[in-house]
Amino acid sequence: MKLRHLFLLLPLLPGLVQAQTPLGTTTESKLIALENAWNQAQLHHDAKALEHLVGDRFIYTDTDGSVMNKVQFLADAKDMDYRATSAANDNVKVDLYDTTAVVSGSYHTKGIYKGKPFDHHGRFTDTWIYLNGQWQCVASATTLLQHK
Repeated sequence: MKLRHLFLLLPLLPGLVQAQTPLGTTTESKLIALENAWNQAQLHHDAKALEHLVGDRFIYTDTDGSVMNKVQFLADAKDMDYRATSAANDNVKVDLYDTTAVVSGSYHTKGIYKGKPFDHHGRFTDTWIYLNGQWQCVASATTLLQHK
């Protein structure tokens, strides 16, 4: 008898699971807002804000191919030789997978690094997971593009 009731509930299971996961348009907007908060934190050398955005086992692959863990990434964010004056994302796409999201897009940053001006255009791919009630970026990779 109990088994029969279980089979009656099986068609409802996908809806119940989906209701418990953070998916949908609201989630996409939230992730884009987190990406924008990341840009603002980098503009202001706010490693504390970045610390809350990235996971404990965060891995960052920079445009030159170097790889940093969370501690190295946060230390790099404090580097006052890098003074961005603007940072903006464009063509942002969010792909959701239950409690994981891949956010990709293009970026444009301008500023001064070690006294020399820069104007960078590139692409980024960030992997976010929903853990303990919040989204955390666990991996990020950027690619510098030649701008014409």
